[in-house]
Amino acid sequence: MMTSKMVIHQPQPVMEAQDSDEWVSGICDCFDDVPECCFAFWCCPCFACKTTKDYGQCLCLPLLDMFGFIPAVTMSMRVSMRQRYGIKGNMCKDCLFATCCNSCTWCQMSKEMKRRNIQVVLVGAKNT
Repeated sequence: MMTSKMVIHQPQPVMEAQDSDEWVSGICDCFDDVPECCFAFWCCPCFACKTTKDYGQCLCLPLLDMFGFIPAVTMSMRVSMRQRYGIKGNMCKDCLFATCCNSCTWCQMSKEMKRRNIQVVLVGAKNT
C-alpha cells in the first residue's frame, strides 16, 4: 500500500527591512512637520487617537492615559513601534519621553510611520 502526502505552501507576509536602527526624527524635531506638531501640541488626545488608528490599534486606546501618572499607552505604543521598525532604545527612555514630552512623543511616532511606511507584501499571491 502506497501513501502520498500533499504539501501546500501558503504565501506569507514579508516585510522589507529598513537600513536605519534610529528614529527618523529627534524627539524635539518639530520643524520637520509644523502643522502636525501644532495639532499634536494643541489637541494631543485627538492626535494620539488618530496616530493609534493609523498604526492599526483601537482608536480610543490613548484615552486610557488620562487615568494614570505614567502614560502607559503612549509608552507601550513607543515600545511597539521600536520593535516593529527595529529601532534601538530602551524602556527607560520610552517611559521618560512618554511622561515628560507626551505630544512630542506622539509627533515623533507619527513621523516615523509616515517615513518608514512598510507595506506587507504577499509573495506569490495573484493579483485579482
